[in-house]
Amino acid sequence: MRFRLRPTEDSFYALFSQAADNLVKGAGILSELSLPDADHQSISDRMTDIEHASDEVTHQLLRTLNSTFVTPFDREDIYRLGSTLDDVMDHMEAVGNLTFLYGLSSLPALPREMHQLIEVLNESARVTADAMPRLSTMKNLEPYWIEVNRLENEADQAYRMLLVRLFSGEYDALTVMKLKEVADELEAAADAFEHVANTVETIVVKDS
Repeated sequence: MRFRLRPTEDSFYALFSQAADNLVKGAGILSELSLPDADHQSISDRMTDIEHASDEVTHQLLRTLNSTFVTPFDREDIYRLGSTLDDVMDHMEAVGNLTFLYGLSSLPALPREMHQLIEVLNESARVTADAMPRLSTMKNLEPYWIEVNRLENEADQAYRMLLVRLFSGEYDALTVMKLKEVADELEAAADAFEHVANTVETIVVKDS
């Protein structure tokens, strides 16, 4: 393998931005679950497609990392940031897949709190995508991780209220089990967004 002494101009930053842009697309697809005539199979299929595209970005990032001798910041942090961005997509894909595979389209509607969690993911994806290009300068990033932390707290509250609703007797036991697994993936995606933000904060602190 041929090593470069310097990384391709902005190659790492471009890949981080591409991964974050895919998260925006994925969250947008999940938002369709709020539509009264949502096509759950189409949502699941498109989430799988965007997850595969995200995997390719991660693989390209690792190939670039392995062939570059001098990196813009710690190799471990580059790997961690790429991995955490990928984790978010994995959890979002699971949401799209499970709602279809569990036949949740048979419900009149998904619980309101699930839609609130999806809205949090949309906003988290947006602010993450906005922040990634600023990594190259390491400037004006603190508002980003503060906002993601706030959104994660909002997701925690919606998740708790969702659990209260699921165990209120409104749904039969099997439906509760299905909905809770989807809810767990939604919360995990929100947590993963916070892990991305924490990684960015670590990078900025080290390099400031």
